[in-house]
Amino acid sequence: MEFTIDHLEGALSRKDLAEIGAVARDAFIDDPFYLFLSNNERLLRRGLPLFYTGFIKYLGTGRTISVVRHQGVIIAVAAWAAPGTHPPPVKDQILQVLYAFWALLPIPKALFHGTRYLTAMEKAHPKEEVWYLALLAVSPSYQRQGLGQMLMEPVLASCDQEGYDIYLETQKEENLAYYRRVGFEESAILAPVPAGPPLWTMRRRARMR
Repeated sequence: MEFTIDHLEGALSRKDLAEIGAVARDAFIDDPFYLFLSNNERLLRRGLPLFYTGFIKYLGTGRTISVVRHQGVIIAVAAWAAPGTHPPPVKDQILQVLYAFWALLPIPKALFHGTRYLTAMEKAHPKEEVWYLALLAVSPSYQRQGLGQMLMEPVLASCDQEGYDIYLETQKEENLAYYRRVGFEESAILAPVPAGPPLWTMRRRARMR
């Protein structure tokens, strides 16, 4: 298959946002966290694209977004926040929250539980400057073809040269081995809701050359 990598700059088009939302929806539809919030697939298929569209659109001025396209359609995405740019400006944070509220509104308990998870994530986020891998998603039909690593490699190499650590969160235990292969190590396990699934934070230390 022929894949092309595209680095998105400036304002994102509606088409790109819609395709990124669709990739995130399909990649995370079976995520333990979202299944905990709701086992109603119809509601998840509606809510996940809304949530991720707002999250990416208002990630802030320090965002770096790379995508893989196949036949002109986005099939994988990596979104980063550069050092010193997380959290985004207050205005962007408010807009992210509004999108999240819109996405979760049909699932009342998700508003409560989701807020607790987001609060715990913000408290755990490193206070020092790091690169933040805010989103890595690959459409299921194209997984296990190296696309995620393809999207990460330029930032991994840059961080090794510049001495920056990289930080991320994941809700899937099987993702831990995937990220370990590129140098990440677990740093904490968060359990914001006792009955809910855990959330792992991971960090990759810079490999100074």
